[in-house]
Amino acid sequence: MRGKRYKKIDETDRVVNDPERSRERTMNRAVKLLAAKPRSVRELRERLLEKLWTDEAIVDSVIDKLKDYKYLDDEQFARDLAVSKLRQKPQGKRRLQQTMSQKKLDKETVDAAITEAFEKLPEADLIDQAIAKRLRLKGKPVTREETKKFYDHLLRQGFGFDLIREKMSVVASREFEQDGQDQ
Repeated sequence: MRGKRYKKIDETDRVVNDPERSRERTMNRAVKLLAAKPRSVRELRERLLEKLWTDEAIVDSVIDKLKDYKYLDDEQFARDLAVSKLRQKPQGKRRLQQTMSQKKLDKETVDAAITEAFEKLPEADLIDQAIAKRLRLKGKPVTREETKKFYDHLLRQGFGFDLIREKMSVVASREFEQDGQDQ
């Protein structure tokens, strides 16, 4: 971890001697940060303001320019991130909301992205994948304790209790195949 990232910068410490040079350095840093990984506008703004050689006016102008170039778009970032997270690891709505809330996006943007992601990848299909994987790794739960661990695992993945109960009753009745398909 970088120590500077968490140190609060006092605005009186900022020194912008050459605004044009500072704007150029800020733009270069922004492009490098975005090349490393996609970011929300607020994430990028915070990272750019870590440097003393820039200020809010310069950072705002750089962010506006990046938006014009379509390099920054919170709505698209949120949609891509939500679908990507679901494809990486099947998870429920609660878990995805928790992950997305860390990306410094407004709630409406996050909610819209999550809704759209679950339209593309339905939660029922995702829980089937999670169950199939757990069955491959641990086998079918036999004891009450193993069943509880299975339930808890799915709850930690963010799936809703009613959906888990419905799917686990299918597992208990031996209708769930190892590949995650219902018979």
